[in-house]
Amino acid sequence: MTARQRAEAGRDRLASALIANGSLQPDWFAAYHAVPRHLFVPDTVWPGMADGVRQGHAVSRREDADAWWRAVYADVPLTTQWDDGASTGNTRGTMPSSSSSMPTMVFSMLAALEVAPGHRVLEIGTGTGWNAALLSHRLGSANLTTVEVDASTAADAHRRLARAGYAPTAVVGDGAAGHQPTAPFDRVIATCSVRRVPRAWIEQCRPGAVIVAPWGPEYGGEAVVKLTVEQDGGARGRFVHSSAFMRLRAQRATRPNSRAYLSEPWPADGVRSTTTLSPDELGDWAAMFAIGSRVPGVFPLTERYGDGSYTLWLHDTAVTSWATADWEPGGREEFEVVQSGPRRLWDEVEAAWRWWNERGRPGFERFVLRVSPDGAHTVQLD
Repeated sequence: MTARQRAEAGRDRLASALIANGSLQPDWFAAYHAVPRHLFVPDTVWPGMADGVRQGHAVSRREDADAWWRAVYADVPLTTQWDDGASTGNTRGTMPSSSSSMPTMVFSMLAALEVAPGHRVLEIGTGTGWNAALLSHRLGSANLTTVEVDASTAADAHRRLARAGYAPTAVVGDGAAGHQPTAPFDRVIATCSVRRVPRAWIEQCRPGAVIVAPWGPEYGGEAVVKLTVEQDGGARGRFVHSSAFMRLRAQRATRPNSRAYLSEPWPADGVRSTTTLSPDELGDWAAMFAIGSRVPGVFPLTERYGDGSYTLWLHDTAVTSWATADWEPGGREEFEVVQSGPRRLWDEVEAAWRWWNERGRPGFERFVLRVSPDGAHTVQLD
């Protein structure tokens, strides 16, 4: 089978899957067929696993062309860079730092963006360039500005875009700053997640503009939000679906490990108690999102042991308080908790989880994000 035949077969197969799941809408059909994904995928990738947050082994076009073509036209994310480029070759690094997003996510976010002829769009995170090419085909290159923080990733994407015949305004820089020279924008789309929507994105938009971005609180959980920029300089909108994106580099957090919180060996000065809430209940992506929206400045870490048990650690970002909850196999109904510091982190997290549970465990689409003109972020249940 020739490369052309593989491309056509893969593109048709993927299109059928995307149409079936509702992500590829008719107004994006022409762009999808004009901008094949394989033109924007490097020769070595790490296909995503079923849960969306893990990667498989490297797939090389030179070593196994059939596997590479299958990966390119599968509905999975493809990691294309590790550790900001520090890890090279076919070795999987520590932290994925660039990818070609899952096609379902790509077209779901483009659908949420609701572009129209003449719209000027700011894209944050050029990545491989595929999303930029789709937007350029739909709106014309002159109406797109795309920003990428990683110089090497940007250079590769710019070459791919040029080969495909597209020439958007392509900037190497911090996406959190937007791009004032080509503002104002009618639409902003981010292919990386944020904890806080940068002020520049709102300030560089016209009132009524739409911002589509993955947003997640400190605690965890994440969803794509669709914000409308308001006349007063704020923005407001609903979350539309779950997501799991790499964080905007300017908002990455360097988190201390559990030992940094202890002045002496665990349990140190911690106060012991028990709970009937299993730590396992806190691992649901929507639960983490709900907890994070109500408990600021707290994040979890999990310490696992060989027998299948684990300790859930809760830390505050101020490094003043911590809590642990132990889970063991065997259907236990009570779990030991230890807490220390001015904040009782387990109590806060448990109260937030129970609030979410008592309201029927609402999904992401039930939540609304409000960004006030002074930059404050508020998440509320509808």
